[in-house]
Amino acid sequence: MADGDADAALRAEFHSQTARIAWHDLQPHYARGAVVLVQEGMDLVEVAIQLRRDNKAQFEAWIASGEVAGVTDEVAKAWYDSNPEVWAVVVAPWVLVQETPPQPAA
Repeated sequence: MADGDADAALRAEFHSQTARIAWHDLQPHYARGAVVLVQEGMDLVEVAIQLRRDNKAQFEAWIASGEVAGVTDEVAKAWYDSNPEVWAVVVAPWVLVQETPPQPAA
């Protein structure tokens, strides 16, 4: 399988597995240190692909820029209090999460 085909297959796989989930449901993963925060504006599926591909150089760049990081205790506490829905996708053993923008009032 060519790299482009492999990327397309991974993209389709991760798109099908990405979902909104309440923060409280992710507590066991946070407790074991397996939740990775992807900043708003980044492509969550692309981050998942690069993680699956073990693209260390890309992850080091994202971590250095703050685009990808562990969830801090402060953020986790705030999310615990408000229990927002976040976008999430699993790249075992990690769970990548991204805040969802507030929904406009109907």
